[in-house]
Amino acid sequence: MAEKFNPAEHDLKEQLIFLNRVSKTVKGGRIARFAALMVVGDGAGHVGVGLGKAAEVPEAIRKGIEDAKKNMVAVSLKGTSIPHEVIGVYGAGKVLLKPAAPGTGIIAGGKVRMVLEAAGIKNIRAKCLRSNNPTNVVKATMEGLKELRTIEQVAKIRDLSADQVKAKA
Repeated sequence: MAEKFNPAEHDLKEQLIFLNRVSKTVKGGRIARFAALMVVGDGAGHVGVGLGKAAEVPEAIRKGIEDAKKNMVAVSLKGTSIPHEVIGVYGAGKVLLKPAAPGTGIIAGGKVRMVLEAAGIKNIRAKCLRSNNPTNVVKATMEGLKELRTIEQVAKIRDLSADQVKAKA
């Protein structure tokens, strides 16, 4: 549909969303490992989320950033907000995203806020409806952002003009 996003061409901001320490008990004791949930975005409508797992924190963060860059998506924006209301679902995570008037700011929980800021959205209201598991909430937010479409995009898909789409809505 759209051209492939090349992360090397953009100035991306990287942020750690969540760091999970897990341990496995073996015969000789416990083995600790880390999982890092990372978000990268250019602040202009491109955002990606990745999960990196490793025995050490810096390595897990590096892997998470690489994974996030591979999973970059373009977000349809309408000014500084989103074009329409959407519910993103991933596993038990469910996130409601609503457009907001200029000056509202980002009204969202911490994990969702990080993704929206990385995407460059300035005015939005969001609510986690089910799970508060950071991985599921963040991935549900990404699913919601992927579903966004502007009137021009809908018109192109339906082979109509933007005015015709507005009239049918």
